[in-house]
Amino acid sequence: MAKAESSDQHIEGGPAIEIGIKAAHRKANADGLSRLLADTYTLYLKTHSFHWNVTGPMFQTLHLMFEQQYTELALAVDLIAERIRALGHEAPGSYAQFLKLTSISEQTGVPGAEEMLRQLVAGQEAVVRTARKVIPAAERSGDQVTLDLLTQRMQVHEKTAWMLRSLLQ
Repeated sequence: MAKAESSDQHIEGGPAIEIGIKAAHRKANADGLSRLLADTYTLYLKTHSFHWNVTGPMFQTLHLMFEQQYTELALAVDLIAERIRALGHEAPGSYAQFLKLTSISEQTGVPGAEEMLRQLVAGQEAVVRTARKVIPAAERSGDQVTLDLLTQRMQVHEKTAWMLRSLLQ
């Protein structure tokens, strides 16, 4: 049986990964997905905090909307992390790692409802930009699974940003 060109050892010393994507390309895709994971998790934390702390005349609407959003983000971090693992790399999983990788700023105080909306729009758009930056590497490597994941994530975040923006008009 001939050994494929993409042959390499799993980073933890396990069996070789033979999925038709070279090791260097899998690493580049995993690195990009790690930044996407960090952005998604940071946005999850911010959205969950805003869900807990929102007040004002739109409390009920925003409280429920934020809950839907953080629930969707919680599921998304698992999908992204599992794709990183399928590519043969470890997924970041600590606050320290996420802080180094994320493009989204933390919010330590409790802003008013309108500022919450503005920050969440910015966060949703940041996730879209991060996903877009991963696309060229995934395309070069023929990694359709990562491309599909990126496209799905961008669709969700663009729609969510639009819905949040609509509340600011």
